[in-house]
Amino acid sequence: MNRAPSLSPRRPAPAGPLLRRRPAGWALLALLLLPAAEAAPRVGQHDGFTRLVFDLGSATPAAPQVGFVGGKFTVTLQATLKAEQGPLNVPGVTGYAVKGGQVTLGLAAGTGTPKVSLLPAAAGTPARLVIDVPKGAAGVPAAAPAKAATVPAQPAAAKPAAPAPVVARPASTRSAVRPVIVLDAGHGGIDPGMVSRWVVEEVVTLDIALRTRAELVKHGVDVVMVRETDRHLSADKTADLDARARLATNDRVSAYISIHVNSASPAAQGIETYYFGQPLAGRSRSLAVQENGGSSVGEALTRRALNSAQGLLGDILAQAKLAFSRQLAQKVQSRLISATGAVNRGVQTDAFYVIRNPTTPAILVEVGFGSHPVEGPRLATPEYREKLAQGLARAILDFLNTK
Repeated sequence: MNRAPSLSPRRPAPAGPLLRRRPAGWALLALLLLPAAEAAPRVGQHDGFTRLVFDLGSATPAAPQVGFVGGKFTVTLQATLKAEQGPLNVPGVTGYAVKGGQVTLGLAAGTGTPKVSLLPAAAGTPARLVIDVPKGAAGVPAAAPAKAATVPAQPAAAKPAAPAPVVARPASTRSAVRPVIVLDAGHGGIDPGMVSRWVVEEVVTLDIALRTRAELVKHGVDVVMVRETDRHLSADKTADLDARARLATNDRVSAYISIHVNSASPAAQGIETYYFGQPLAGRSRSLAVQENGGSSVGEALTRRALNSAQGLLGDILAQAKLAFSRQLAQKVQSRLISATGAVNRGVQTDAFYVIRNPTTPAILVEVGFGSHPVEGPRLATPEYREKLAQGLARAILDFLNTK
């Protein structure tokens, strides 16, 4: 996936006292005087749709208006965007144009109505306009693209190579015998994960992972971060999950921890930790499918993971590694509940694709429900995330027998 625009949010103009009692016309003028947000889209390919993500800067605009004008799909925002246009050679989309607060897409023949989402700015992450365009039957543009681009958008890479993992080590003497932990902040880039009125999953998981790393490094543990910023490893979800899981498949890694935020009905709350295996009897498949990519992609990857689980039953070495995973999961669950006082939803098994490889103790932890009216706002606070990070780090140190 291309990431042509900078992900650093622009700093909004200071709200001085002169703006407090101005009439509505002054508010519009102040909006127009703000720096223009980046406009070139990031493009990702998903099963059944093409995703375009526009960064909007640090201010979250009001809900957009959508519709068709002159045969083109338009999204109108109360924001000032950098003027750009260009062709896009991706399924469902022939080109784009941005001017003022309006984003216009040229759609391929037979393309359905796009789905529009607005993700709020949070914790250093800019607000984003997300447009999911259904792929047509042919999957290729049928009409000529828009006029020649002033600043052409780069075509999306099919499967970009995963960047080298970032390893954090203590400042003291570094030895090859130091334990190595992989921290996977779930989602990121074109896949924000769960989104509620209080939190965005990719923001929460990254913040907790960075805080956990800081604590582990203090105790002499080397930490490999799957991501340190709002990015993905591949625009293709299967390749993305494969790249994450591969970071754990070497003799130096002591454990792999994937961090996520749960979502369900408003009544659901609490923390639960998983290690790989068959789902418990009667359990819904929705969580594993959701974390494995959602829709048909998630269904396919969950089936592959379940096949792996079935194949591990007769593998003595694999069973030993899964026993260590269960031990790690139990320590993490216990420490997180003790640190936060959250509802204890227990340790469970399920077919999460990213932890399917049994060569390293690996777990997936759901640190809470961003959809819960109490737990969601809690997850939005630095203080609660620090409690989660401290509990997670302490559990990992317990597992490593490190003080």
